Parts: sequence; C-alpha cells; structure tokens
Amino acid sequence: MDFQLFKVETFIPEEYVNELRFELNKVGALTVDEKYDNCMSTSRVKGSWRPLEGTNPYLGEVGEICEAEEIKVEFTCKKEVIRKAIEVIKEVHPYEVPVINVIPVMTNYF
Repeated sequence: MDFQLFKVETFIPEEYVNELRFELNKVGALTVDEKYDNCMSTSRVKGSWRPLEGTNPYLGEVGEICEAEEIKVEFTCKKEVIRKAIEVIKEVHPYEVPVINVIPVMTNYF
C-alpha cells in the first residue's frame, strides 16, 4: 500500500510547543488541503521515563524514574514533507531521544 498521509505524534515540554508549531508550519507539515495551515492538536499528558547510564537527560536523574507533564502534539502530514517534519521535531525537541510516532493514514478505503 502506498500511503500519502501520515499522523505524527510527539511529546514535548509545553515551553517548546509554539516554536515547534512555527517550524513545522514553515516546512508545510501543518497544511491541510492547501486551504488551512498551522493545523495541529495538543493535549496535556503525564509522561514517565528512567534515564539509564550514559545518558544526559533533559529532566530527571540517571537511574531514577521521572514523571512530568508534557504536551502531546498531533498532526497529519503529507508524504512529501514527512522527513522534513521529523527533522524539525528532532531539531526543536530538547530531549536526547524524543518519541516520534509516525502512523500511516488510510484515506481512500470506502
């Protein structure tokens, strides 16, 4: 199956959301049907992680479980800009290893 549209999810500290929106929109990742831009959703979530030896965590201490409020950012993105969108997330995101979920979307299944 050749997917043309993808849903992208990432979890980021709230203070980075506006910068992420601006940079994603700049590369066309938040444009829908060439009629709207800046299209994304956000929701508050509570994340948890434990940094292991050799890491340099943005938040938390090595070996200890850390919990913090994050913002889940979701948007749909065309195939042509998906790589740029992932690059932007990695550039803006403060975490060493940000979670970036890329999910193919079926649009013509009826």
